[in-house]
Amino acid sequence: MFDLDQLFQKSDLIPVIIQDAETKEVLMLGFTNKEAVELTLKTGTAWFWSRSRQKLWNKGETSGNFLHVVEMRTDCDTDTLLYQCRPDGPTCHTGARSCFFNEIPMNGKDDVP
Repeated sequence: MFDLDQLFQKSDLIPVIIQDAETKEVLMLGFTNKEAVELTLKTGTAWFWSRSRQKLWNKGETSGNFLHVVEMRTDCDTDTLLYQCRPDGPTCHTGARSCFFNEIPMNGKDDVP
């Protein structure tokens, strides 16, 4: 059994990357605390800590677009999580599939070998 306290040795909040379990597309980035991770493990849906509202939230609780977690991983430093999920619908609050749809042009990208 993994000791969740290992995740929160550096901070009470850590980032969690949400990835589509099938396509591997990155869908969103959120923040989580120990209680949210425990709820995710218990319910099988992704829970987060809302920094703006200062409360726990279950992604999909208002939209119906839940993120069903099929796998959880930690990074090599044990301070970031990756959830591979099956989304019920769009992940972004804008209605987009992913929150990462705004491209920033790279200056001189044609010059890169």
